[in-house]
Amino acid sequence: MGLCAALALSCAAQVRNAGGRPVHNEPERAARWKSVVVPYHPAGLSPRQQQMVAKLADACRLMDTLYWHQSDLGGWAMGRVTQNAALAKLFGVMGSRWDLLDENSPFIGEEPMPPGHELYPYGLTRAQIEAYVAAHPEQKAAIFSPWSVVRSPIAMGEVKGTPATLTTIPYHVAFAEWLQPMADDLRAAAKLSDDAAFAKYLRLRADALLSDDYYASDIAWLDLKDPKVDIIFAPYETYLDNMLGVKTSYGGAILIRNDVESRKLAIYQKNEAAMQQALPIDAADKPSKEGQATPMEVVDAPLRAGDLHYGYQAVADNLPNDARIHAEKGSKKIFFKNFMDLRVQSVILPIAAKMLTPAEVKDVSGDGYLTATVLHEISHGLGPAYAHVGGQQVDIREAIGPAFSGLEEAKADVTGIFLAKWLVDQKLLPESELDTIYGSYVAGIFRTLRFGTGEAHGRAEMMEFNVLLEHGALKLGDDGRYTIDYAAMPAAIEALCKKLLTFEAEGDRAGVEAWFKKYDVMPDSLTKALDATKAIPVDVAPTFELAHGVKP
Repeated sequence: MGLCAALALSCAAQVRNAGGRPVHNEPERAARWKSVVVPYHPAGLSPRQQQMVAKLADACRLMDTLYWHQSDLGGWAMGRVTQNAALAKLFGVMGSRWDLLDENSPFIGEEPMPPGHELYPYGLTRAQIEAYVAAHPEQKAAIFSPWSVVRSPIAMGEVKGTPATLTTIPYHVAFAEWLQPMADDLRAAAKLSDDAAFAKYLRLRADALLSDDYYASDIAWLDLKDPKVDIIFAPYETYLDNMLGVKTSYGGAILIRNDVESRKLAIYQKNEAAMQQALPIDAADKPSKEGQATPMEVVDAPLRAGDLHYGYQAVADNLPNDARIHAEKGSKKIFFKNFMDLRVQSVILPIAAKMLTPAEVKDVSGDGYLTATVLHEISHGLGPAYAHVGGQQVDIREAIGPAFSGLEEAKADVTGIFLAKWLVDQKLLPESELDTIYGSYVAGIFRTLRFGTGEAHGRAEMMEFNVLLEHGALKLGDDGRYTIDYAAMPAAIEALCKKLLTFEAEGDRAGVEAWFKKYDVMPDSLTKALDATKAIPVDVAPTFELAHGVKP
């Protein structure tokens, strides 16, 4: 038995309320998510490509289990044995026992969500970590590493003041039980690939899993030229880490390229460098994007794993997140057409019909939502590359701390909508599309806020909503529906865009925390208005044909 498996069994034995854990309205909670089957269509793939996809699927299934060992060992143990269908669905949606729609309160038992999940000792606080690092500066790099778990020889809940000892375990050691067979699967898939560049990437990514050094494989990934089959497969995002905001969680997705839709992205690829220079901040905080790679793909994802599987179902991604690679090479923007279609039809359009007046509903569309999403993902790679703090160049994620994920999601939202107006002004998009982009963006905000504000996207869009309301770009009518003041939108968006980009450029942690404290509060009027959407699913809960019904 491996280290993490033993930890899981130990944790399961110690979970509070183990003798009679209360379950909290699990059928109602589960009903908020529309169950959908995500099909796998192998017909367009050669026999060797289908064999390759099967190996990639094996690796994704292993990653799913690894993710649970980062997220919630107790929940993983419960989810493996539950016979309650609604409860099993909730575990499959959340990837833990904490409900994103209820401010991360438990949907089973009473255990509060640890801010660091399984990445830090239970009971440890950020203040204790910072005090420890101040006393042991030689350990700072390891403790703040995106690819290490922090451990203590004693229960942190019993520690008063600065802990006596903290240790770290590199991911490739802590999770070797799954990483080694995952690497073997990637190498086997490489042997089946007819695309030499993709095979090289898979081999490099297999090496990275066993070393925690993803730089070379990320570069190889960005160098791929229109691969028919692609894969996201790495610890990239930091959504699990509400302690330091730096620890990454493993996420994966198999990608099948849609050539027709991918070709429509050329206008954004050609103008990304110019969009960077159009941002409303100082030139010094807009490093040139000239000559950088801007690969973009429209894909279907027949299988997801880890942080791409659970919770909010991403319709797009912008990776890798390494600031060095953004500065040197760029990033890849991926748009999941099958998930975007599911969201627009199942959620966005029905919500718009309830929350907006008929005049605004007509401006909500799949095309407008796609454009806003494309610009959101492009904007993740735009703006400052580093923060300037005390005369030093500092990683923005480290400078901002736990609030970084919410800030970055808001920056990408608002910068993308700012750039929509710029593209129209440059006659690169038709002027007739701008109201559609604004309308679809606002409808997307309402969709996200039905998650609550328990994760980064919810915190970001709650803040955006309140700022737009304050500027008069959104107004609540007597009928309980909102109107969009299209004339007021550009100025409101530009002001907020400048504010958020400046926060990142200056690494202003205190300013960000104060800003979100002020604006990250749902008004009673919005809570009441959202009541009209109760019968509409919050999002989809996917079951993947390619996963063969694997449980957490």
